[in-house]
Amino acid sequence: MPDGPEEKAGGGAGAEVGERVAPGLRSRARRKPRTELEALVALGKRIEQGPRALIRIAERWLLVRGRSGELMRLRANAAQRSFEERRGRQNIVLKARQMGVTTWIAGRFFLRTVTRPGSLTMVVAQNRDAAEAIFKTVHRMWEGLPEDLREGPLRRSHASAGRMVFPELDSEMCVGSASDSNAGRGVSLTNLLCSEVSRWPGDAVGTLAGLRAALAPDGEMVLESTPNGAYGAFYEEWMSGVDECGAVGDVVRHFFPWWMEERYVGPEVERAAMRDEELALVTMFGLSGAQIGYRRGLEKSFGVLRSQEYAEDAVSCFRASDHCCFDVAALESRLGEVQEPRERRRGGALWVFLPAMPRREYIVAVDTAGGGVHGDFSAVQVIERSTGLQCAELRERLGPAETARVAADLAREYGGAVVVVERNNHGSAVLAYLETRERYARVYESGGQAGWLTSAATRPEMIARMRVLLEESAERFLSRRLLEECRTFTAGTGGRYGAAAGSHDDLVMAMGIAQTVREELISAAR
Repeated sequence: MPDGPEEKAGGGAGAEVGERVAPGLRSRARRKPRTELEALVALGKRIEQGPRALIRIAERWLLVRGRSGELMRLRANAAQRSFEERRGRQNIVLKARQMGVTTWIAGRFFLRTVTRPGSLTMVVAQNRDAAEAIFKTVHRMWEGLPEDLREGPLRRSHASAGRMVFPELDSEMCVGSASDSNAGRGVSLTNLLCSEVSRWPGDAVGTLAGLRAALAPDGEMVLESTPNGAYGAFYEEWMSGVDECGAVGDVVRHFFPWWMEERYVGPEVERAAMRDEELALVTMFGLSGAQIGYRRGLEKSFGVLRSQEYAEDAVSCFRASDHCCFDVAALESRLGEVQEPRERRRGGALWVFLPAMPRREYIVAVDTAGGGVHGDFSAVQVIERSTGLQCAELRERLGPAETARVAADLAREYGGAVVVVERNNHGSAVLAYLETRERYARVYESGGQAGWLTSAATRPEMIARMRVLLEESAERFLSRRLLEECRTFTAGTGGRYGAAAGSHDDLVMAMGIAQTVREELISAAR
C-alpha cells in the first residue's frame, strides 16, 4: 500500500492547475502546435540533470492527495529529498511507516515514463490490490496535468486499475503482483518499483531475481519496505547494499527513521523527565521534546512493535519484528565464527566438515523430498554420536532413489552409520530403496517400524532440542547454511513453526531428527 498520504503539495486541479503547472510547454505549443512532444522529451533531459531539477519539476507538475483529503502539489519532504539527493541506479529503502517514499518514487517514475519515449515502468507490491492502490496515485498525477497534454502527447489509449499506455510516446506503466512468479518475464523494464518487499509471499528471492533480470541496462530500480524480521529477501538485499554508490551494480541503501517526518510530534516532554534512552536520542539526533512525546505515544499504541512500524535504526527495527524460534544473538554470534567446509562435493551440494574417524559412531539423518526443479530440498545431516558434532551436510533436490543412494554412501563412508529417515511422505520410498536397491541394513526403527515419524508430538521436541543446543552448545554446528535456515525458522499462526516465506527448513529438520535420535540412542545405552 502507499506508505502515507500522497505527500505535501498545494494547489487546485483542472484548467487552473494546467495554467500553473506547465506554462512553458503551453506557450511553446501556441508557437509551434506540434512540438509538445519535443518539449516533454526536453523536460526528461532536465530531470536527469540532478536532484534539484527533479524536485522542482515534481512540485510544479504533480498533484497528490494530502492527509486531509485535499489536492496538493507534491512538495518534497525531508525523506523524499534525501532519497533524491543520494539515489543510485539501483536503490533499497528501509523506512518507517507513512513517510511518503512510495508516493515519491511512483511520481518520479511517472515523470520518467511520460518524458522518455519507449519507457516501460512496473510497480510490484505484495499483492495485486496493494499495487493498484499505489497506481491510483499515479492516475491522479496524470489527471492533474494540463488538459492539452492529457488530450495531446499524453493521451492514454488504455487506462485501467493496473495499466496506462501513452501511444504517442510508446510508453507504458503497469502493475504486478509478487505472488506471480512470472512478473516481469518477457519484457524490458525502464523503471521498477518493488513495494513492501519484506511482505512478499512465496519465493520472494526468485521473484525479485526475475524482475531484476528484466531491468534494462540503464533502468532504475527501487526496493522499498518497512522491516518484517531479520530474514527473507528484503533483509538479505538490505544487508548486501552499500551506503554510497561506488560501482554500476551497487544497490544504494536509504534509511528513513520516523522523526524525518515533521508532523510526527506529540505532547512536549521536559528534558528532566526524559529516560536515558530518550536523552540519547536527543543528543545523537537532535529530537525535540515534542518528538519524544510522540515516541511515547507510539510505545503505548504499538508496544514491542514500535521499532518495526516506526523504525529508529537499521538494526533494532528488524529484530523488533522478528519471530525467530531460536536465540537470534546466539545464531548471529555463531554465524560470525563458522568457517568454510573443508571439502565440497556434488557441485557444492554436499559439504564435508570433518572426516570419518576410526572407532567412532555416526548418525546419518535424512529429511526427504520429492525432487523436481521447484520442490523442497532433500537434506542429509551427518553427526558424531558421542558429541553431536556436525560432520557433513547435503542439501540438494533429489528424488527418493537418489536420496537413498547418497544416504547409504555417506553411511558407509562414516563407518557404517545408522541411517535415520523421516518416513513421512516420500520417506517410505527412500526406506524401500535403502532396503532393496542399496541393501543397507543399519536403519533406525521406532515402534517396530523403519524410519522416524515427525508428528504433532515429536516436532515440538525436535525444535525445543535445537533451541537448547543453539543456546548452550552452538559450536557443534559448523554449517552456515544450517544456521541461516535457523535464522528464518519462525513462529507462525496457531503456534506452528516453520520456514518464513521464501525460505527453507530442510536442514533444520534433518538436524533436529539427528540430535533427537542421538539423545534417544544415548539414553537407551545407559
